[in-house]
Amino acid sequence: MSTKVTINRLATGVPGLDEVLGGGLPEFSFNLIAGPPGCGKTTLAHQMMFALATPERPALFFTVLGEPPLKMLRYQQQFDFFDDNAINQSIRYINLADDTLAGNLDEVLRRIVSEVETHSPSLVFVDSFRSVVLASQTEHNPNNNLPQFVQELGMLMTTWQATTFLIGEYFSETDTNPIFTVADGLIWLRQSVERNSMVRKMEIMKMRGQPTLPGLHTFRIATSGIKVFAPAALNPVETPTVFPIQRLKMGVPQLDEMLGGGLPRGYSLLVAGPSGSGKSILAATFLAEGARNGETGVIAVFEPRPNHSQNATLAKLIETGQVGLVDSRAPDLSIDEVVQLLLSEISRLNATRVVIDSLSGFELALAPTFREDFRESLSRMVTALTRAGVSVLMTSELEDRYTDLRFSPYGTAFLTDAIIVQRYIEVRSRLLRIMAVVKVRASAHSDELRQYHINDDGLQIGEMLTDQEGLLGGRPTTKHIGYENV
Repeated sequence: MSTKVTINRLATGVPGLDEVLGGGLPEFSFNLIAGPPGCGKTTLAHQMMFALATPERPALFFTVLGEPPLKMLRYQQQFDFFDDNAINQSIRYINLADDTLAGNLDEVLRRIVSEVETHSPSLVFVDSFRSVVLASQTEHNPNNNLPQFVQELGMLMTTWQATTFLIGEYFSETDTNPIFTVADGLIWLRQSVERNSMVRKMEIMKMRGQPTLPGLHTFRIATSGIKVFAPAALNPVETPTVFPIQRLKMGVPQLDEMLGGGLPRGYSLLVAGPSGSGKSILAATFLAEGARNGETGVIAVFEPRPNHSQNATLAKLIETGQVGLVDSRAPDLSIDEVVQLLLSEISRLNATRVVIDSLSGFELALAPTFREDFRESLSRMVTALTRAGVSVLMTSELEDRYTDLRFSPYGTAFLTDAIIVQRYIEVRSRLLRIMAVVKVRASAHSDELRQYHINDDGLQIGEMLTDQEGLLGGRPTTKHIGYENV
């Protein structure tokens, strides 16, 4: 009968990284942090080191660069995670530049062994390991055995029960390299410049003994350090529908009537319409109605907001803390980052209502690389938010073609539980606004086209539009209209 060994997982201190790793970093593991220059390898290593190192669990940081540790520390001190008190207490820096330049791997290994035996660290960092490799590949050292060096280093660190990180500049994960085989964990960082945005991504290519989150995960380097935007965790068990269905008031009584009594709690609602049709006003009214009923909300804004009474109301709600605002103008936004910002605000305020205004502006706010799979990412976002227990209202900008009625330019209307469409019609040389509820999943709703007005009090919905008064001017209202599959 065998006893399963329990591997302790260390909290890295990097927001989002533990989730991507599958629960943390395995203790005593032998890891490689790889990627091109400037992608954040050294910053990631320092952030983890300052989070993990204690006097009882000390760290050694071997620098094999041509520059002294003081120069590197000057830049690392700019980050919030840096702690001056930890230097020479729980963290020690050792310069191996001279040993590395000599190009003798045996001497480099001997020096590392000597320092580890002297200080008995629990954490060991070697930056840059790539420099050791390059220095060893000289005609004066034909007997240097890199695979043997890597294997011996890994075995020694494991024997000493040290969690080890080798930091190296590698440009392709397809290279044949012994370190890739020996390493227990392989964290690969990438970066690319797209127009005016710098997009950074991380991939856990290997982490023995635990399942990691597959794929590329965006991250950002800020004054606080690195933050990884892991996909939002989805509750595998959906909340069962409670009958009778609880409904939220929209703040417009006539619209509540059209929806069959209001928006079912926990639903996602798409409000689609052309520019100036009042989508943002309805969104602000939705949040204001929640505040009147003691509910908090969150709004993610991706559209410029003109100065009118509805925005004054929304501004007051944000100022008083009844509504949280997500208003990032970073040029390298990803959907995972926006979802994390939303979920953070939802958790902080215990919010029950969320507004995204608008999907069109949201797409433009993303870095170009993230627009390619916008539909798939939008699906994940809607699922993550609704499973968090909130009701979501999203606006979508549409071109009003009069004879071709669509609800979303992304073909994503099927993702939402309810759809409200706003349109213009031309009557007697005037543009009138009309509104209809197209869908409310699992609920009866009105099929009427209703005219509405916008004034200082918001949206005012009138009676059903009829042709008896000659308002439609003989134009067909539903004939030859192509509906998107919902």
